[in-house]
Amino acid sequence: MTFQPQMQNSIQGFSVIGGMRRRVWNGIVADLWDVECAAYAGGHYIARDPRLFILLDHSGTGRPQVRLSQSGHGLAQDRQKSPISYVPAGMDLWVDISGVRGLRHLDIHFDPDLIAGRLGEELDPQQVRTPRLLFQSDRAMALATLLAQEMSSDVPLHDLYGDGLALSVLIDLLNVVKSPPRARGGLASWQLRRVQDFIRAHASRAIRLQELADLVGLSLSQFSHAFKASTGVAPHSWQMIVRIDNAKQLLEQDQVPLAAIASETGFADQAHFTRSFRKVVGTTPARWKSSRR
Repeated sequence: MTFQPQMQNSIQGFSVIGGMRRRVWNGIVADLWDVECAAYAGGHYIARDPRLFILLDHSGTGRPQVRLSQSGHGLAQDRQKSPISYVPAGMDLWVDISGVRGLRHLDIHFDPDLIAGRLGEELDPQQVRTPRLLFQSDRAMALATLLAQEMSSDVPLHDLYGDGLALSVLIDLLNVVKSPPRARGGLASWQLRRVQDFIRAHASRAIRLQELADLVGLSLSQFSHAFKASTGVAPHSWQMIVRIDNAKQLLEQDQVPLAAIASETGFADQAHFTRSFRKVVGTTPARWKSSRR
């Protein structure tokens, strides 16, 4: 799957040396920049996707100043003390640069869902949403330096090398830890949540098994066995349970006819709805509604 980052910016005072170098992997886009700076350079940035800004080198007596608002107080970025900033999706960032002759920096944009799928590990939503500006990590800087060297090379190594370095930077900075072993054959927590959320959102229509398997990157047979190992029921049965739960909510409303409920929740007709409801709940919709009163 191709991931294309989207960023809006309004900048001035930068001259790119040698062109921007870009590498694209599954869920990750890395851009390496070498720029000369005018007496004043800077501007405003906002991206649709989260990204890492890593300052690899700078020359001159000044330091880039990073601000979270147009009129906010700037914080100095330094190659040794504060080279890394993590910027969540949709967060505004202003940068002012004076007294700096040149910069070399690495931007790593990524898609959290694709990364979670590749790792088979759930990303901490709080980590993904929370900005971390101007901090240091020796391990991440070592990886970023190797990645920049690879991106600068006229004879790049196998694509997995750069991919592994970029992914390792994200693992380190987002603190992705290995989950405890799950029940044999079951889905990972992120896989199960993604499938169940999809079924809830589309419960009223026919959902193909291939759609669900594709969501988590498994074959049909692997997915079917793993879903049942995690939930105790087949995907179709779980969808039927969701439909019945949706129908129960409508049954608690006084003026909704059974035929309308059947149609709205995805059943072929009222008879089909009644048979399915009795099979799951043990009684008919009308009797269930009466008992709730």
